[in-house]
Amino acid sequence: MNDRISKTEAQWREKLSPEQYAVCRCSATEPAFTGKYYDHHEAGTYVCAGCGAPLFESNAKYESGSGWPSYFRPIAATAVAEYQDTSHGMRRVEAKCARCESHLGHVFPDGPKPTGLRYCINSAALGFEPAEPG
Repeated sequence: MNDRISKTEAQWREKLSPEQYAVCRCSATEPAFTGKYYDHHEAGTYVCAGCGAPLFESNAKYESGSGWPSYFRPIAATAVAEYQDTSHGMRRVEAKCARCESHLGHVFPDGPKPTGLRYCINSAALGFEPAEPG
């Protein structure tokens, strides 16, 4: 996961859909209850839409009622980078892909045990790889 990915804005625009670009590169937020993965329950791994890095396992996903996919922990401590976000007059913790710095969403301290955290993530920032059968 140490292989940092850097692209020009033109390369990002070519790779990502307009919605993915707005979320991943411009820190936009998709409307609640509209994303592809907010009500998704298949076993597998959620990956970064920007670079394909594994971010969250399906067994860490839970129903937060927020309208966005929510996870109580990333797949690895080094998968998601956290930054202080003071935009929009709020103090929040922004979650970004540690590999390509795509904006994913935010982290809140109101999640379930064992971490007490809620990684509130935009579906547009994610891809999904189903678990292998068996």
